Amino acid sequence: METSLLLSMAGFALAMSITPGPVNLVALGSGARHGFAASLRHVVGATLGFILLLLLMGLGLGATLLQWPAAAELLRWGGVIFLGWMAWQLLVDSGRVEGVDGVAPSFWYGALMQWLNPKAWLAASMGMGAYGSAGGVGQVALFSGIYLVICLCSIACWAYAGSRLQGLLLVPQRLRWFNRAMALLLLLCAAYLVR
Repeated sequence: METSLLLSMAGFALAMSITPGPVNLVALGSGARHGFAASLRHVVGATLGFILLLLLMGLGLGATLLQWPAAAELLRWGGVIFLGWMAWQLLVDSGRVEGVDGVAPSFWYGALMQWLNPKAWLAASMGMGAYGSAGGVGQVALFSGIYLVICLCSIACWAYAGSRLQGLLLVPQRLRWFNRAMALLLLLCAAYLVR
């Protein structure tokens, strides 16, 4: 395997994983609200959820979706609804850190987010189109392994950055404004899907 191909795979994975998107915004918000350690469930769930999607795309899911455009459209609208629901939850949040509303996103929440995340579908289809499918199962596995490490580290960086904001957000009013900003960003992600 050529070093340039490995570096190109890693560069693609980093560019797609570290840039803002719904999963990273939730990791940032979770880190700010619950701390880094509590946010790791979301980080690991989102990473493994994406890697499963990536592997399935490399093994033929993308071709199947091209044959059934209604399924792809259903996934798109599912993503819009899910992002809207998450934004609403942030908008109506009280800003209190303790209590029932203080539960960090779970492993399964992170995994499900990737399956409803338009950025994840784009990254999986583009990545496998460029680096995986033509090289056979071995190259699909290699690309997925590289992506796993980079995706995990990238989402963890967002959670860690949020945890560094935690001291600033102990005041409920500041946390409410932070949540509203995160809600606005999620709504922008949803609006991108609707167009």
